[in-house]
Amino acid sequence: MKRKILFCATVDTHFSSFHLPYLQWFKLQGWEVHVAAAGDHPLPYVDEKYSISIKRSPFDRQNIDAYKELKAYIDENQYSIIHCHTPMGGVISRLAAREARKQGTKIIYTAHGFHFFKGAPLINWILFYPVEKILARYTDCLITINEEDFQRAVKKRFKANLIEHVHGVGVNTDFFTPVNKYHKAKLRKRYHYRDDAFLIFYAAEINKNKNQKVLIEAMALLKDEVPNAKLLLAGTGPLLNDCIDYAMELEVDHMVDFLGYRNDIQSLLHISDIAAASSLREGLPVNIMEAMACGLPVVAVDNRGHRELVINDMNGYLVEGNPGEISEKMTVLAKDKLLRNKFGRYGRNVILEKYNLNKIIKEKQEVYMKMMVDSREGVWEVQ
Repeated sequence: MKRKILFCATVDTHFSSFHLPYLQWFKLQGWEVHVAAAGDHPLPYVDEKYSISIKRSPFDRQNIDAYKELKAYIDENQYSIIHCHTPMGGVISRLAAREARKQGTKIIYTAHGFHFFKGAPLINWILFYPVEKILARYTDCLITINEEDFQRAVKKRFKANLIEHVHGVGVNTDFFTPVNKYHKAKLRKRYHYRDDAFLIFYAAEINKNKNQKVLIEAMALLKDEVPNAKLLLAGTGPLLNDCIDYAMELEVDHMVDFLGYRNDIQSLLHISDIAAASSLREGLPVNIMEAMACGLPVVAVDNRGHRELVINDMNGYLVEGNPGEISEKMTVLAKDKLLRNKFGRYGRNVILEKYNLNKIIKEKQEVYMKMMVDSREGVWEVQ
């Protein structure tokens, strides 16, 4: 009988965005791969896909149905491993798998950035900290993706059997690469941008946490110093229309392009000069890692995830989050191409050394191997 692994998250696009290499890896090892999440997005490398009623809000009553649905699937399939992701995916999966865990199923939870962190609102600590602390008791391996979360889980004595620090989900550095001047000019022509435009790129859902409004404010301050600047915002979200209206209100709508949902992020990075990152909270942002892999310097609001990646005056700038400081750093980079190139080279080397996909796959393999001395399956070996 094939060994089975179940991956759980809130939405299925989480897996298509971040975890396909790991689904593929298990398939190559001969495992049967199942996924449970909301949505009907097709996924490769998956033998069975369960659409469950899970919602992001912890107060949505549909999560009770999601718990019942997921528990039935877990009881039916006798998984060797359940690997859960996202806050609600982690909560519901670990609760639903309590009985299976007693029978030998190993439970792995990846925290893609705890909602409680230094500087977080008090309500985050009240709501999320006790939940994660309690559920750690039902976790065989807690994976953290940044140093701050790892240290907090260890120092606060989370009761997971094992606490690991893995450097995110990894970046394919053969796909996300720097581009030469000729190719960049050719791509810009295809996307209808001038060669002398200064393009600033940010890919993220347009919501309160991602904080795109501060970038729009920065553009209003930038327009006199760098009139050829363009902010490219890839993504959709609940605040899209608000941001469009805000750009018009500040009279910078001609400097801000709302690109919508995109599947051509590599090309958009290749036409850009720098990357921006304005989010208030991050675990370890893939969008910034991809930008760094493409050799772009980064101007990022200071938070724990950005601090893992951006080193002041080495591959970009960490800023406090006010539009004045953001526009100031963007102006410096707009006027100094040699500095952009220097920062870009350093940033790519950081990704190659610590965050490239092959390295992260090996880190994850080591975690999975530790989970495989199991009363149900015995010792597991990589094929």
